[in-house]
Amino acid sequence: MKKRTAALTALAPVLALTLAAAPAQAASTGEIIGYPGPDGLIWIADQAGSSGFVSGGLSPYLDTYITFGCAEGGSIEVSFRLQEHPDRDPAPFTVDCPGSDPTVATVPLGTGLHGGFTAWVTASTPTTHWGATVTQPE
Repeated sequence: MKKRTAALTALAPVLALTLAAAPAQAASTGEIIGYPGPDGLIWIADQAGSSGFVSGGLSPYLDTYITFGCAEGGSIEVSFRLQEHPDRDPAPFTVDCPGSDPTVATVPLGTGLHGGFTAWVTASTPTTHWGATVTQPE
């Protein structure tokens, strides 16, 4: 735990969430994905339209999971890239968002990952809401 806390403290500037340019906007409908707790590296509760994020600080000693969810109609297409492990990049995937209740998809990435990652979400409409987490449970 001390090693992870020290590593996360040292990487705090890298762990800052960067929302990419696009017509995305903060949504006012609540949370698509709830707070992941202390295991979360990234948490985007609710975003509307296409956007993305970049981060780093993956611990090679913990399992890594990416979760994306969406609601309010349409769909999202997710592309995720592990900068240090392109051989383990999950294939782009689509999550259908038929109604107001969120649809959620989780992809386990396993252990042994380190370094940074990027994600891009392409929403089918500017009003499609999505959320995401990247977690490493201890």
